[in-house]
Amino acid sequence: MEVLKTLIIGSGPAGYTAAIYAARADLNPVLYTGMEPGGQLTTTTEVDNFPGYPEGVDGPTMMVQLQQQAERFGTKVKIGFITKVELNTKQGEIHKAYTHEGTELLAQTIIISTGATAKYLGIPSEQRLRGGGVSACAVCDGFFYKGQEVAIVGGGDTAAEEATYLAKICSKVTMLVRKDQMRASKAMQHRVVNTPNIELRYNTEIDEVLGNQVVEGLRMRNNITSEVEEIQISGLFIAIGHQPNTSIFKGQLDMDDAGYLITKGKTTKTNCPGVFAAGDVQDKEYRQAVTAAGTGCMAALDAERYLQEVGEV
Repeated sequence: MEVLKTLIIGSGPAGYTAAIYAARADLNPVLYTGMEPGGQLTTTTEVDNFPGYPEGVDGPTMMVQLQQQAERFGTKVKIGFITKVELNTKQGEIHKAYTHEGTELLAQTIIISTGATAKYLGIPSEQRLRGGGVSACAVCDGFFYKGQEVAIVGGGDTAAEEATYLAKICSKVTMLVRKDQMRASKAMQHRVVNTPNIELRYNTEIDEVLGNQVVEGLRMRNNITSEVEEIQISGLFIAIGHQPNTSIFKGQLDMDDAGYLITKGKTTKTNCPGVFAAGDVQDKEYRQAVTAAGTGCMAALDAERYLQEVGEV
């Protein structure tokens, strides 16, 4: 059976960038796209903050172009996903991975770029309007609502941080917190409370996101009094957390309490020799396309150096 020099699990900016660098280093990478080829950016209508696109670009187009660039250098892109891995803990040994079709793959190095999935409320109208005003990333999409009224859902540090970010560019931010208090740190809570154009609504949940093609408003419900109210907004930001896609690596790779892969120092190295992690699967702080691409580059370089160390390149 052929032993791959580099297997890349997952696409998106991290996976495709890793593929570009690995292919140019003659590592002959094989990339499995995962269940959502292109990752979270395929659900984003407009990407305005990635360098090199002065007029912006829509997410799906950007992912197609990244895939084409990776393939140009010889990357084999496979539409499919990995369901199981058997990682070797000894330096220089071969790792095994199994596809959704049951095919066994052998690889000297593995780059994991499976990303993280944003958590949503699960309301049909919310899902229908994703990309039409519903977003899970204020830093990515907030600029499009400059001077407008928006709402954000969540009560943790991320929600508080994104609410204050939005408050700088939007005329008003309505922050909906499901409980009677925020989970955010006291410092973040003080920042929210002291921002004049943030209106806090405790014990409040969304019944429906209003609008046909784009977000036009919210129908909210107080979960104590059952009082229902509608407000007009043009953007809704969901900030209730992300779930890293790391379930198949549990018990084999070191993770933090939330399930994000732990990498060593400023590298992309995991606790398993020859296995590297890039993008949102190991980054819960920044979660940007450009930072994911940067760590994808790092992972490919780390894989190349590892193969040199074990005498395979």
